[in-house]
This record gives sequence, C-alpha cells and structure tokens, in this order.
Amino acid sequence: MNQYLYFLKPTRLGMVVEGPTPVEAEIVSRHFAHLEALTEKGVMILVGRTQNSDESTFGIAIFEAEDDSTARAIMESDPAIREGVMKAELYPYKIALMRK
Repeated sequence: MNQYLYFLKPTRLGMVVEGPTPVEAEIVSRHFAHLEALTEKGVMILVGRTQNSDESTFGIAIFEAEDDSTARAIMESDPAIREGVMKAELYPYKIALMRK
C-alpha cells in the first residue's frame, strides 16, 4: 500500500474565526464521522488539525491507498470536501519516522 496525505483548509475562514453556521457544523460533524470510520477500517493513519483559529489553520489526513486514483477517491469522499466546506490538496506521502 502507498501512503498519501491530504491537506485541508476551510473555504470560509469565518467558520473557524467566528464559528460555523448550522449547515457547516452538520457537514463538519459528518466529516469527522467519515474520517473516524476510515480510521477504524485501517485506512487512515493519522488525522488532525491545527488549534489556531486564523487564516493559517489547516488539517491533515495521512492514509493508505492502493494507487493515486483510489487515494483521490478517498479524499473526494470526505463530506467536507464534497460539500465545499473545505478544500483539499492530495500528495503522495511517506512516513519516515514514527514513535513507538
């Protein structure tokens, strides 16, 4: 299996600065549940976000996929990306070191 990383940014900065709208909150809830399910299935290796609430905030998802097209399909299945609350960029990735 190959490793990939997708980098997420909110499409509307106000979502993290002022707080999400009810619609954004519901989509982000589904985004989290989706990533949680992929983690439980062994697809996601690590998922998280920065804890700042300004224009530099971002999230990452590091995961395994068979190939580039499968990796892109996994990223695009994320409800936050599909519904335009976040934008994402996909990168081939390889974890070099990880604590035990």
